[in-house]
Amino acid sequence: MILTKELCFGYDREQQFRFPDIAIEKKGHLLILGDSGVGKTTFLHLLAGLLTPDSGTVNIGETDITRLSHRKLDKFRGRHIGIVFQKARFIHALTVEENLLLIQRLSGVGQDRLRVRDILERLNIAEKAGARGANLSEGQKQRVSIAAALVNNPNVILADEPTSSLDDKNCMAVTELLKEQAGHTNASLVVITHDQRIASQFSNNIRL
Repeated sequence: MILTKELCFGYDREQQFRFPDIAIEKKGHLLILGDSGVGKTTFLHLLAGLLTPDSGTVNIGETDITRLSHRKLDKFRGRHIGIVFQKARFIHALTVEENLLLIQRLSGVGQDRLRVRDILERLNIAEKAGARGANLSEGQKQRVSIAAALVNNPNVILADEPTSSLDDKNCMAVTELLKEQAGHTNASLVVITHDQRIASQFSNNIRL
């Protein structure tokens, strides 16, 4: 479950954001729409604990992540929150499989090669397990980014503009893929985007 209350954040005096309260049940989906500059990515980073709010709270399950130390927050995020970044992030010297195993190791959950292979199979990129980032298409990189967010079976999946650079067919496919994979792990899913094409795929949405 995700619960926020009275979240405020400012980069400086001129760029101040006040966000609406949200409550998402376990396995719930939320689409957050808005134009560029309204604070969508800032909101997502607050939900992920990548930014600390000036005021307000963010609860993931029973944990108020705004009260955790940096060390405890890093550990909590690794185990409970999966983030699909707008652009895939790789260590290019490592293969796809090695990147995912490293994510598991850094989160402290222990490396599980079978889980890595299973998630790559589910995303239809198992044949790319031994490939490096430079040898992947943009679509494959995106699927690896989703795999990285899901490999630790998170309670929460946060996706930042996952369809913005895709054509209509792949846009719908990726959105369905995120919802399907969230269902496999019983995770809550939050997608932020300015892409109006996917609004019809979410019954629960808000606009910033």
